Amino acid sequence: MSEMLTIRIDGKECTCEKGEYLYDVARRNQIAIPVLCRSDAFEDHRACCRICIVEVEIRGRRKVDTSCVYPVEQECDVYTKSEKILEERAVILTLLAHRAPDAKRIADMNAGMGMDGFERLVTIDHEKCILCGLCVQACSSLGTGAISTVMRGTDKKVDTPYDKPSEFCVGCLSCANVCPTGAIEYTQDERTRTIWNRTFDLLFCEECGELMGTPEAERHAVGAEGDIPTVCDACRKKHLANEMMHTYRYV
Repeated sequence: MSEMLTIRIDGKECTCEKGEYLYDVARRNQIAIPVLCRSDAFEDHRACCRICIVEVEIRGRRKVDTSCVYPVEQECDVYTKSEKILEERAVILTLLAHRAPDAKRIADMNAGMGMDGFERLVTIDHEKCILCGLCVQACSSLGTGAISTVMRGTDKKVDTPYDKPSEFCVGCLSCANVCPTGAIEYTQDERTRTIWNRTFDLLFCEECGELMGTPEAERHAVGAEGDIPTVCDACRKKHLANEMMHTYRYV
């Protein structure tokens, strides 16, 4: 059985398991800590944006830690909105705003911070990406690996190999859906979807007409030996329910 601890976050007593991440403890207790690079879709976390910093006080000594990857190992006091944290978080948001000036979510988080002294920084025009890596993580978790981080320094970005359509991309939108700043753009009409310079046909349920995705994504999901489904999950569950009712009726 896991050891239980009691910590205080902004003065509120919170019970948690030893080793549980501080961010999760705070969220479970309705204490909001801003974050960009964290997704519930993944168990491992990157701590890239560092917006979720907090002050942790143990035996009278305080230090700044990144809450999304900080495992609680002993009783402590945590401050999510101390003067030091608010100032450092404002600096981080200002830097991110220069990195991704077209990211509305960052602009909203940065509103009212009023940080000066960053005029010398170069702003990357029309950029939304903060290089958090969530999109690459999503693609890798599916086993496709169509995108990755390429280049170095100020030219570093997420892209397909040589900026060309990837034969491994299945058009599933996992990368776009997990992106915290809307940096991965795609277009879609009634029959096709275009992402990462590649256009895919769309697949619809034969019964209800619901969009299911792309044939490539469904093929990847079922594997080489499986058949691409022709009905959506909702219709498939409806069929199973009807079959079970019919079976029990005549048993």
